[in-house]
Amino acid sequence: MFTVLRRFSILMTMIAEYYILGVQSTSSVKLSVGAMVGGALLAASNDLAFDAIGYTYILANDFFTAAYGVYIKKKLESKELGKYGIMYYNSLFMILPATMISVCTGDFRKAIGYNGWHDLGFGIQFGLSCIMGFILIYSTILCTSYNSALTTTIVGCLKNIFVTYIGMYIGGDYVFSMVNFVGLNISVLGSIVYSVITFTSSKPAPTSTSLETGSLTNGKPAQVT
Repeated sequence: MFTVLRRFSILMTMIAEYYILGVQSTSSVKLSVGAMVGGALLAASNDLAFDAIGYTYILANDFFTAAYGVYIKKKLESKELGKYGIMYYNSLFMILPATMISVCTGDFRKAIGYNGWHDLGFGIQFGLSCIMGFILIYSTILCTSYNSALTTTIVGCLKNIFVTYIGMYIGGDYVFSMVNFVGLNISVLGSIVYSVITFTSSKPAPTSTSLETGSLTNGKPAQVT
């Protein structure tokens, strides 16, 4: 059900792009997004377990994911900060809230008292995780810069589909259901259709030049050889 609810971040992002960025999605994009969300709902239709707190947390995560992506795109288009500026201020503004949350939950005390800080292997792995975190955030901003907030959100949700397919063969905890399998494939098909639409629409339109009439160059007809 977690995967299903996370699909709503795609729908929220598309709505937020319309109201904040003024981006009007085409009918084909709307249909592909509908297929992704509808397929995910169908996949979990026979495995619904309502939990008010869990639903609230996941839907809140969807909302903030959509807002994060859309406002990053807005700031990138205004060229006020740039990619590295957005990363810097995003990290800077989160230091205090993250510290307060970690103190309240007790994680800060556990981190300080951890005995493995002097272990070389742990230090290397911790450093690599920090580097990968930087690459992940930069890749997210770069994807949003070259594409759209909606594309970045869909790419982020695609990993759950691959995890689900791999989990059918690895782990042994997947229980086959025809409804679940059909819904999953509908969602995957919607993702593929969206990818095709995105990449085909991003190709520059070829310039049409008539060899019979010739084209104007500096106000004069160009010679055709």
